[in-house]
Amino acid sequence: MASRATDTTKGSHVGKTKKPPARYWHEKKDENGDGKQTADADTQTQKRETSPKKRKKQNINGRGKPFKSRKRDTFPGPATIPEAKLRKFTRKGKTKEKINKHHFKLKEVIARSDEASEMAQKQAARFDLLLPEEAGFLEGDDDEDTCTISQQDIADAVDITSGTKHFDLNLSQFGPYHLDYSKTGRHLLLGGRRGHVACVDWQSKQLTCEINVMESINDVRWLHTEHMFAVAQKKWLYIYDSNGIELHCIRKFNDVLRMQFLPYHFLLATASATGFLQYLDVCVGKEVAAICTKKGRLDVMCQNPYNAVIHLGHHNGTVSLWSPSQKEPLVKMLCHQAGVRSVAVDKTGTYMVTSGMDKKLKVFDVRTFQPLKSYFLPAGASCLSLSQRGLLSAATGDVVQVYRDVWSSPVKKPYMAHRSRAAACELRFCPFEDVLGVGHGQGFTSMLVPGAGEPNFDGLDSNPYRSAKQRQEWEVKALLEKIQPELISLDPTHLGKVDLGTFQQRHQDRVQALGFDPLAKEKFVPRYKKKGRSSTGNVERRKRQVANMDKRDVIVKSMEDKTKLERERKAKEKKQAAIAGQKSALGRFQK
Repeated sequence: MASRATDTTKGSHVGKTKKPPARYWHEKKDENGDGKQTADADTQTQKRETSPKKRKKQNINGRGKPFKSRKRDTFPGPATIPEAKLRKFTRKGKTKEKINKHHFKLKEVIARSDEASEMAQKQAARFDLLLPEEAGFLEGDDDEDTCTISQQDIADAVDITSGTKHFDLNLSQFGPYHLDYSKTGRHLLLGGRRGHVACVDWQSKQLTCEINVMESINDVRWLHTEHMFAVAQKKWLYIYDSNGIELHCIRKFNDVLRMQFLPYHFLLATASATGFLQYLDVCVGKEVAAICTKKGRLDVMCQNPYNAVIHLGHHNGTVSLWSPSQKEPLVKMLCHQAGVRSVAVDKTGTYMVTSGMDKKLKVFDVRTFQPLKSYFLPAGASCLSLSQRGLLSAATGDVVQVYRDVWSSPVKKPYMAHRSRAAACELRFCPFEDVLGVGHGQGFTSMLVPGAGEPNFDGLDSNPYRSAKQRQEWEVKALLEKIQPELISLDPTHLGKVDLGTFQQRHQDRVQALGFDPLAKEKFVPRYKKKGRSSTGNVERRKRQVANMDKRDVIVKSMEDKTKLERERKAKEKKQAAIAGQKSALGRFQK
């Protein structure tokens, strides 16, 4: 076999045959005679070491040489964040409490928590820089009032998409119309006084459903999604779906004039002609509360988006604030010398605007319940509406006027004005859009109001571009996070505070019941032991043993005191019985 391998090797330069691989019988002892390494193995090792390896391609410049930049980074490290942005999203500081050195796992958990909090703060500040959109307002030329600019001029000046948001619906047969926009601002609900109801995707101009209920309609409202809406008809309250199919007829809610839906509580608040304020839980179809206001006909109603408190306007010029957990009003405010015609509250819950029969428009600070501004309108305002950016719209007959900064500085002239085809019945700003919807006797008008909508929306709360799957997931999450109606109050932050008076009183009662102060003594801290004897279970077991021993001493002492008192009582009774058993000198006269 050795000669065969040699012949093959000799003829390799002719036929260029490959050399066969080394075998274990090809051993060749080295000079020392160790026999640990063969010549063929040395050859294979050298070839393996000198064989070219596949390397990644290098960037080569025009001269055929690899290019290496020796310039230093001008801006090393992560991008800086302005301090103002960081302060805006400041969270809790790092934990400063001293932790026992043996609790190394707790230290790691706290360190990771602090790092995550700091990272979240920085990310929020960076993402805030990516939202540079601002609400642009209408600006006129030199010596030009913006209120003189017509809607047609604005529609011609803006882009095609924004221009299509100005339109008129000629519905003169069933007017005047009440309206409501969905929470995302995508869908529009119209309800005519003579029974016409229509659901429209107003941006694409697609009609979702259209029905005629064959009786008068007082108000319409969307529920938690654009697939259900409520209609206050002549006699009862009805619930319909987006296809116009009647789902429920709630006869407990009769003669309803105005409605408001609380999205985070899933409550539909209704005000009736009989003076009742009723709350309906749309999740379970149950009436939560029915309050008799004793104020007569309730035709003026709005909600405070900040704390979900209902504001009602009355014929005697007062405005009352209501919560479903109380049968009496939270606050009563005398706003006008005559009846109240309309009420509106901004989204922060800070300012309230009212209009009355005395032709005055007043602005109140809800925090102090004091008037800030008072304006006189020659014909008075029949309906009011506040936008997300603080613009106020007021309808005086067929003239719709929009005011800007009504609570910060005195307003001398309107920001915009528009004359509708008939007297306006209801005004409503569209969320996240510079659009004002006007329902009047001849149909519906969509106005362009630059600067009215919020440019930055929260995609997890109200996403105008959400899909059907996202809507379903949001609905499930909103139902799980539903707020109970008992938590509606003037100050929603009061729920997170500690009632010190109640805590002290409960502590005193507990001390009297137990006979000792459980908070006076320092807590027992078990000694740290090795070899796994300081596990969580063992530590808790030792704590319970010490607590039981302390409790046993207290119980033994209390039992001894009780036994002593019982012995003294028996001795006293025995003594009294002995005294009563003795014969007296006058005992013979007793029968």
